[in-house]
Amino acid sequence: MSDATPLVFDGHNDVLLKLFRAGGPSKAGAFLSGRDGAIDLPMATRGGFGGGFFAVYVPSPTDLEFKFQEMTKDVYDLPLPEEIEWEDAMPVVASQVAILFELERIGALTVCRSASDIRTALTQKKIAAIFHIEGAEGIDADLHMLDVLYAAGLRSIGPVWSRPTIFGHGVPFRYPATPDTGDGLTDHGIRLVKRCNALSIMVDLSHLNEAGFWDVARHSDAPLVATHSNVHAICPHTRNLTDDQLRAIAESDGMVGLNFAVAFLRADGKMQSDVPIHQMLRHLDHLLEILGEDRVGLGSDYDGAVVPEDLTTVAELPTLRQAMAEHGYDDTLIKKLCHENWLRVLETTWGS
Repeated sequence: MSDATPLVFDGHNDVLLKLFRAGGPSKAGAFLSGRDGAIDLPMATRGGFGGGFFAVYVPSPTDLEFKFQEMTKDVYDLPLPEEIEWEDAMPVVASQVAILFELERIGALTVCRSASDIRTALTQKKIAAIFHIEGAEGIDADLHMLDVLYAAGLRSIGPVWSRPTIFGHGVPFRYPATPDTGDGLTDHGIRLVKRCNALSIMVDLSHLNEAGFWDVARHSDAPLVATHSNVHAICPHTRNLTDDQLRAIAESDGMVGLNFAVAFLRADGKMQSDVPIHQMLRHLDHLLEILGEDRVGLGSDYDGAVVPEDLTTVAELPTLRQAMAEHGYDDTLIKKLCHENWLRVLETTWGS
């Protein structure tokens, strides 16, 4: 196995948010030449990053310095941001979608609408991008915008980020705590899940509270997928999944992508980057034990989180592959973890 193979197809990144904050579609060219962030084309080439879920996310007004400081404490409980109205969210969504398609126009990536699209892009060494929405603030109650965005290429959606929407309730950033933090899906949320099933849009469980998770499990006929979540039994943070949730995902033939965010990896829940890679392997071992070898992958949260200091960008992904091999994972399992399991669950969910 060479250092940059097998290619990594990843469950979550926030490149579009970073480019939005840098100035919008006019800044897309930095992805080709090199940018101040975790993912760009030169770094992807060096690290064997083949693509993943490119999230469209509407940020809340947040005091990041306060948030980061609180998350270095032994115990913390950050308040949920306020709900964002559709009228305020939609221009941000439109701008980030425009960035995604500008990246495609300049040859930085290929927007993929099927598993076969992803396979073709990986074979051609092009970055394969899934148009994903994290937090459905840009979707109206009548779901008209869902249909519009699906026509544009949307293939995956998380009904919530860690704040309320008209569809459900996100978990707060709270440690130590369980993900059982409030009510489940609203009536709008149940309709959203059923409409996503009808369109074969993947529903992402990351950031949903536990009640919302079980509502999706009840009402969805698709595999249960958490694109970027970790193990609650190792790190008792609200953002992580309990063993009961993991067993439900396994029973649905679903998928979990390992989140690189340090606060969800460390046993102490702190946002501090001195996390050894063997702590990531502890989470992977636990996920593999419950989910099996075909239902675990990577969901880095690059460009959206503080990550381990040895894996600050996709250029360092060979370090993770090497650690997997030294840990005893064979080439077949490493390939599954890097991209094959994502292709399997997407093929099942999308039907192609």
